[in-house]
Amino acid sequence: MRDQEPAPAREGRRISTKETAELLGVKPETVYAYVSRGQLSSRREPGSRGSTFDAKEVEALARRNRREASGSSPSAGGLSVRTRITLIEKDRYYFRGVEATELATRHSYEEVAEWLWTGVMHPGVTFTAPEASVAVARQAVDALPEHTDPTDRLRVAAIAAATVDPLRFDLSEEAVLGTARSLIPTLVAALPPLRRDHRDRGPLAHRLWGRLSGRKADDASLHALDTALALLLDHDLAASTLAVRVAASARAHAYAAVSAGLGALEGPLHGAASGFAHRLILDVLDRGTAVPVVADELRAGRRVPGLGHSLYPGEDPRARALFALLKDVPGAGPPLAAAQDIVATTARHAPLHANADLALAVLTVASGMHASAGETIFAVARTAGWIAHVLEEYEETPMRMRLSGHYVGPQPPQPLPDL
Repeated sequence: MRDQEPAPAREGRRISTKETAELLGVKPETVYAYVSRGQLSSRREPGSRGSTFDAKEVEALARRNRREASGSSPSAGGLSVRTRITLIEKDRYYFRGVEATELATRHSYEEVAEWLWTGVMHPGVTFTAPEASVAVARQAVDALPEHTDPTDRLRVAAIAAATVDPLRFDLSEEAVLGTARSLIPTLVAALPPLRRDHRDRGPLAHRLWGRLSGRKADDASLHALDTALALLLDHDLAASTLAVRVAASARAHAYAAVSAGLGALEGPLHGAASGFAHRLILDVLDRGTAVPVVADELRAGRRVPGLGHSLYPGEDPRARALFALLKDVPGAGPPLAAAQDIVATTARHAPLHANADLALAVLTVASGMHASAGETIFAVARTAGWIAHVLEEYEETPMRMRLSGHYVGPQPPQPLPDL
């Protein structure tokens, strides 16, 4: 027999927790889980012990749940994954419903990471790495050739750190959060420092600076780096994040899932894109104008790096937030002007806006960093976002990320190949 739709709720009617649970078809405990996730709002009436809920809001959630259960989705025809982590819309993006650029400019990378993982803000939190984890990661990274790319170093460090963690196969939320809080600083500590007087203490951005730049850090530069880490922490289901969720769907432990993300991140169209933008800015500074530089890129059949984003018709909000901070960074004037020249030159024919890769390139050029530094910043930042997706995927049905192939090869039976 087909379930009947409930009668429409009267405007402003409040219902009890029990009625809400019955309408949603869940236990009362799950109702409060919806509240903690921001999917329902509750109110305690004067003289009442229990909470009440807006009937129309509950009905809307019930309809949404029924649509999701039936398999329909806003992106019909493509892979759609339910998530409570990041929302991207109208040239803005949000972490757990809070504007991400506001979080990133007002809070440290570690604080925003904790917020993304738990929904709770922990002011002043810093991540520390166990000595054993750092020791084995450094040993593994030091054994690599000198020309090794930064993402390869980080991937090796992650795998090495996993070997000394006997709890890596514990997929409980508490254990995974413990892994995250130690893995991220281990990745940073495994990279070779560029200054002899470098000290591994303070916020993560301070420790990372000494591994990316040989210059002494100033407050404005450190703030820009810290904000860049927080801005890049997550960006919905980017290619690397999808790789992480596929690994987590197979119940790979957090180290292995992060390693999968690092593999996808290394692509030139993803994490490595800021390196191309870095070199582009240096070329503009060397030649004095963006005109011949942009012309060379287009003549070679390449798209101009650092411009445009498929999810933002206008300017990438991450770029906008970072550019605002870079104005106060010593030495950022020339690369900022070069970036503006690139945007203006390209805009004559294609109205493309600056994206996060271009802003990150300005930071790395102004700070005297190598072209690969942006990729390192991106990878360290995104590791926290990957952990958030790992935690979310562990709550889902295992192995659900199994797509079906559409075979277009020769039809069987075919004869055995000749020897």
